[in-house]
Amino acid sequence: APRVLNVNVGVLGHIDSGKTALARALSTTGSTAAFDRAPQSRARGITLDLGFSCLRTALPPQLGPGPGELQFTLVDCPGHASLIRTIIGGAQIIDLMMLVIDVTKGMQTQSAECLVIGQIACQKMVVVLNKIDLLPEEKRQSAIEKMTKKMQKTLENTKFCGCPIVAVAAKPGGPEAPESENPLGVSELIEVLKSQAYLPSRDLSGNFLMAVDHCFSIKGQGTVMTGTILSGSVSLGDNVEIPALKVTKKVKSMQMFHTPVTYAMQGDRVGVCVTQFDPKLLERGLICTPESLHTIHAAIISLKKIQYFRGALQTKAKFHITVGHETVMGRVMFFSPAPADFNEEIQENVFDFEKDYLYQEEYLSKDSKTSEENKENGQSGEVQLPRQQWALLEFEKPVTCPKLCLVIGSKLDTDIHANTCRLAFHGVLLQGMEDKNYTETFLPKLKVYKLKHKEGQVERVMDDYSVIGRSLFKKETNIQIFVGLKVKLSTGEDGVIDGGFGQSGKFKIRIPDGLKPETKMLLTAASKKKSKGGKGDANKEDESSKNDAAQPVTITLLFKRYVFDTQKKMIQS
Repeated sequence: APRVLNVNVGVLGHIDSGKTALARALSTTGSTAAFDRAPQSRARGITLDLGFSCLRTALPPQLGPGPGELQFTLVDCPGHASLIRTIIGGAQIIDLMMLVIDVTKGMQTQSAECLVIGQIACQKMVVVLNKIDLLPEEKRQSAIEKMTKKMQKTLENTKFCGCPIVAVAAKPGGPEAPESENPLGVSELIEVLKSQAYLPSRDLSGNFLMAVDHCFSIKGQGTVMTGTILSGSVSLGDNVEIPALKVTKKVKSMQMFHTPVTYAMQGDRVGVCVTQFDPKLLERGLICTPESLHTIHAAIISLKKIQYFRGALQTKAKFHITVGHETVMGRVMFFSPAPADFNEEIQENVFDFEKDYLYQEEYLSKDSKTSEENKENGQSGEVQLPRQQWALLEFEKPVTCPKLCLVIGSKLDTDIHANTCRLAFHGVLLQGMEDKNYTETFLPKLKVYKLKHKEGQVERVMDDYSVIGRSLFKKETNIQIFVGLKVKLSTGEDGVIDGGFGQSGKFKIRIPDGLKPETKMLLTAASKKKSKGGKGDANKEDESSKNDAAQPVTITLLFKRYVFDTQKKMIQS
């Protein structure tokens, strides 16, 4: 058989931009999951699930000599905002994206979200301006040119800058029009798709992993799962695991668009028939080489904020986290390299547990709170931002996914109609935690620290080598655990906490190099004033403590504490 090269084309766009009609106009063979098969989808006239169909054409010259066919598998992604979870699931298998824009409306909220997903998950894009039949003929050309310019401007700062823009009418006259109406511009679009097709890099060495989007049983044959292979390959007779059902099944037969095959590889769209099980148990999900996926309760990811997301990404906030093909709620904690390592080279796909990391209240970006505070404090110049940042994700329920996979965080509970991007960050899963008790078994290995900064005051001098301090600790604090920590006086001396003094949270500080004469004078003067004031009436005392307060000697205690250290040790460098 002549070789068939498969390229997956995602058809994304705002609801009602005409994606399904375009896929139908382009395709010659529908697959089982194609064209709004879900009954509720037909009733509402919108695509609820990823629909697949295909288009075959001769192999274009840039893809190598010899006979062969180029197969475009069209992945019709749903446009409803609440279905963004599905789109994110679909985008992971897409080689080329078609962004469908209603030419009479231009960019809409979801078209922007689709563009964001495309930038994360896809290398190439074609923009399709659909519904040109709705433009009056005499103004059609100028309206198309105007919208083309607008789209070029929108794409200027994205990786799709300069991508082809094609105008079509997939279904002239709208959904009710007779089938005899021929689509406009579709054959030109096919030529553009052929020119954009490339040999996607397919890796056969990895474990087999397939995203299943449709499952049904055939009497006397078994259960068929259709989907797209995300990695590795599969052959007749292989065992595959269905992690969600915790079962392993043998592959009995396989088909690609109604043609029996014995082998399929990464990027292929395939139906796999295995020994019978109830298809209702697995509408969509993953199947894989036995034991190659892990089910995790938490994860460390490296991440980047999505520039169109408004608002800060805060530690302890909850996001919808899409990992592999699942979306679950999760809580985040952001952390960065230690400040000295902000400019270190980015480590791809690995996480170093030997290093120290700095806890962050939020993801650091140009507009984050820390940067704002620095501006207010008059620190001009560029804010130092680390080259790489990470997050600890803790999931509300366990997630099954490959070892290294794409992660997207979004706020899907934002009002669907609000004109705002709901995708907040994207990243790569670096380390999953399979142990349910990961907080005890795993997190203590993660060396994320907070910098603590406490201030108190010197109350009085005891002798040349020691002073009494106050206001650094609460009355109930166990001062014993702070003994031996270094402090600094505002007058420059270094001291060491020696122990508590009395019951009210005061403490004794040893000054190994002795107090400077001027510090001693300052402190003795202050305490003399106090004792003088004490003999007179109360008003005088108020005045004297005002003067005294103008010049107190402060004590600063700096230490770091690791967030996951069970003993809560304080560490000073």
